[in-house]
Order: sequence, then structure tokens, then C-alpha cells
Amino acid sequence: MSAPNNKQEIIIVGAGIIGVCTAFYLTRHPSFDPAKHHITIIEARRPAGGASGKAGGLLALWAFPQQLVPLSFKLHQDLAEEFNGEAEWGYRRLTTVSIEGNLMKSNPAAALGRKLPMGVPRSINTFDPVNTTHDPSSTDPSDTNSNPFNYNHSTLKSGSTPFHSSPRSDSLPADSNNNSESSAASSSGPVSTSTPTSTSTSISTSKSSPAYKSSSAADTLPSSAEEISKGSSEEKEYISTKNNSFNGTHAATVNLPSDLNWIKPEIVDGWSNLGGQDSTAQVHPYKFTLFFLKKALETGAVDLIIGKVTSLNIDRDEEVAESVTYVPHANVSSVFKGGAPPSNDPITLHASKIILTTGPWTSKLIPGCPILGLRAHSITILPTKPTTPYAIFTELRLSRSRFVSPEIYARKDEIYVCGEGDTTIPVPETTDDVEIDREKCDELFDWAGKCSVQLQNGKILKRQACYLPVVDIPSCSGPFVGETNVEGLFVASGHSCWGINNAPGTGKIMAEIVLDGEATSADIDGLEPALYFDATVTEADCQVG
Repeated sequence: MSAPNNKQEIIIVGAGIIGVCTAFYLTRHPSFDPAKHHITIIEARRPAGGASGKAGGLLALWAFPQQLVPLSFKLHQDLAEEFNGEAEWGYRRLTTVSIEGNLMKSNPAAALGRKLPMGVPRSINTFDPVNTTHDPSSTDPSDTNSNPFNYNHSTLKSGSTPFHSSPRSDSLPADSNNNSESSAASSSGPVSTSTPTSTSTSISTSKSSPAYKSSSAADTLPSSAEEISKGSSEEKEYISTKNNSFNGTHAATVNLPSDLNWIKPEIVDGWSNLGGQDSTAQVHPYKFTLFFLKKALETGAVDLIIGKVTSLNIDRDEEVAESVTYVPHANVSSVFKGGAPPSNDPITLHASKIILTTGPWTSKLIPGCPILGLRAHSITILPTKPTTPYAIFTELRLSRSRFVSPEIYARKDEIYVCGEGDTTIPVPETTDDVEIDREKCDELFDWAGKCSVQLQNGKILKRQACYLPVVDIPSCSGPFVGETNVEGLFVASGHSCWGINNAPGTGKIMAEIVLDGEATSADIDGLEPALYFDATVTEADCQVG
């Protein structure tokens, strides 16, 4: 199968936000000619079915890598201005803070070692034509092996600690993806009030950063779980002076920003500002991705095929990418141009350029590519009252020896809450096969409710999980952006938790590399795929190695 009318065919594998932005910016490039070029996007199941549809959508100038961030942050602003992003995909500026809190103040029995019922209300059950409901797994959230790499969102956000495991072997997770359980069809709800003003600071979100220094007398909190488990004098002092025997009164109340009035001040031990409206913003990633997919398709130069790519065909003597083979999805009804052919037989599509934007599935097609999948759970909540636009990083104390770090993002009509990642379930074949641990989602609701009355009495709209594509080498935190050592084969993947933030920049850079042969909008030195892996390596080679 060849390109229509013998045009130069460009294949993009993956219709997540990176693939969509790449297609969009290709069609906008001065060298792109619809009379000469044609783009085919091949997506296994549904556009934005993975992390691109389930991420939080935080944008920050202090994200990583700095080769992409300034360009991408500006492009987000430019796109919002050009296409009315505020209305179309929820673009807005906001304030980002970190909060250190003690949830034992709102749950006295936790300090005594008793486990209380969560009391999570039933979800609103509705049919969602986009997302497929799956039974939750039986993963024990207290299992310390659930995240053997101890790789939480703070290190993901800062890039200070690359995802690093043992040398690559046949124990590599097969392939990664995500899914969601929709609990409400209505997108209506309390609309957030005016955007707050705040002084911005360019501070990493790494928990080792001074940004996480408490702004209150809570500096007496022990610095490690080991100190707490030993029952140190500092820990005892913290309990007695900060919790007042759990009688509902508190020795000190931290002064939060006046417009952050939906967080319970009594559970807060300290807070710090990570960024104001000049350095942080947000989008709804699912809406963003679908909007620009439609824009790309409207050009007439882009087609979307729903089918699973099973092989990447390389002339290994010449080290040139020739084609991909895919199996059309049997039962798909797509509103997008293109769609699945009637046959379920494998189809080979030839191309002059092949771009992999497959996130945690990249190593499925290029076995030597060091990208793994980290599963992350999240929920969305309909609050009982409007909330102001804040993104909140937390460090919350649940008991004498347990801390958690959920992130809470206020959107226009809902609250997004996500937890730390785990590696208990290998990456599945498609996004529809991602297992959702319902207990992990209910824990997120419980913790968020202890931080906010509006959330405690709110309703869960969605329980979902996805896989973040994380680079698995100590010398690079990712992503990989550019051409591999195979001619005509390009990779844009491994964006970790900053894929939404860096998608426009990545798409623009990829368009330049594919059509001009080099990146001109930003210096991407250090991100080139050819520096880190051999794209000709096969699965058999990895097993032998």
C-alpha cells in the first residue's frame, strides 16, 4: 500500500498529544505541500486514549527539559490566542503551590494505628462512548513493592532523578498504556472564580528543593520516615504541639493565600509558591488533543487509521526504514477521516518518513529503546462549590510512618487528583486493556476530601489510570526527539509527566527535523535518540544481551 497519488508519505504511529501536535505542525510548515506530501496517523484504538487523555494538563516554565520548555510554553499561549483555547480546551493561567500537611488532624484514629472506612460515595454511572470500563485489580496499595523504583511524581516533575533500574533484559515490561472509568457524562458543574494573582518563582518541584521548605513552625517535622518510626523526640513534639491531642483545636494555623479558600487551613503545616500566572498554566489534555487532531484532518492532507502497528520494517543492510505493518481494528466506528479498512488482514504501508510517537509502547516497536511505562491513577471530582485556579503539590502525613503526595489541580468545572506511580502491572497491549485499581482511586478521593470540604462532599466523575513513558537510563531524563540511527525513522517519546507541557514544542521541532533536516526553533542537543539506543536492535538481540 502506497501514498495517494504517489505523494511523499509520512507515517505517524500514535494519535496521542505528541503525534497529533507533530501532524499539526507538519501541515503548518512552510515546506509542507499537500500536493506533494501526505500524512497517515495510525492509532491502535482511539485518539488520546492513553496519558494524553488522562493527564493533569499542568504547564510550567520550570518543567524539564529546558531545551523544549520555553518554546512549548509559548506555543501553548500562541495556540490558545489563535484558537480560543480558553473555551475550546480549558486553557488558563494559574498559581502553583506546594503544601505540607498532616491528615492526622482530620483523622485522629490514624495516629493510633486504626484504619477508618473511607466512606466514598457511589459514583454517578453513565455510558461513555470513548472510555471502556474495566474491573479494578486487587493490588494492595500498602505493598511497598508496588513501586520498587521509589519513583514518585516529585522526581518526575523535576527530572532530578532519572528513572533507573537494572540493565535491560528480558524482564523489560512488554508495553504500556492506560484507561478510565467514566462516572458522569455531564461536564457541567461549579465554574471556578477569578484567577488569583501571585508572585512567581522558578523553582523545581523536587522534594529536595528549598521550595518545599515549610513556611511555618512545622519545620520541626522529622526529615525521614526512619526518624518517625523510631519515635524521635522531634516527632513526638510535632504530634503534641501541632495536633493538640486531636480535640479539634490546633496550636497554629498557616496563612494560606486568601483566594485558596477551598483547602482546609487546619491540616496545613506549611506551604510555598512554585509559580504564578506568568510561569504556570493548564489545559484539558483530552480536549486539546482532539481539537488539534481535527484541525490536522481538516487540511485534507492527513488521514487517521484505527489499527495496531505490529511491525516496523527496516532494511537492515541499508539501515533504512521502509514501511509499517498494521492490523485494522475490527469493530471501530470513527468520526475521523480515514478509519479502518473492512479487512482484518495485516496491511503494510510504505513511507519515506516514519515517526514513532508511541509513548510507553515505543520499546514494543524498537526493542532497544530504553523507555518504560509507569502506571499512574487519577480521578476527577465534581466539587460542591466553585474553586479558584490552583495546582497543588502535596506532602501529606497519614500516620506516624506514612506519607503520600497526591497532586490536586482545579479545572474550570472539576478537580483533577493524581497519585504516585506504580510498576505492579506491566504495560498492556492497548489502552483499553489498562487495569484500574479502584482502591487506589478511592484513596485519592479520601485524601483529597481530608484537604477540602468541597472535595470531601463532592462526587467522583472518573476513575482512571494511564502509563507514563519514562526513560530508563541514568544519563538522560528524556524525552527522545529526532531521527534515530536508521534513516527515515524518527522518535518523539519518553516525555514522562511533562508530555502535555512539551507537546507543541516537540511537534514543531519534529516538523522541522522531518522537513528541513534540522531543528531551528530550539537547540535540542542531548535529546537525539541516536545518542542513546540502536534502532536496529531486535527483540532477539535484547534477549541475548
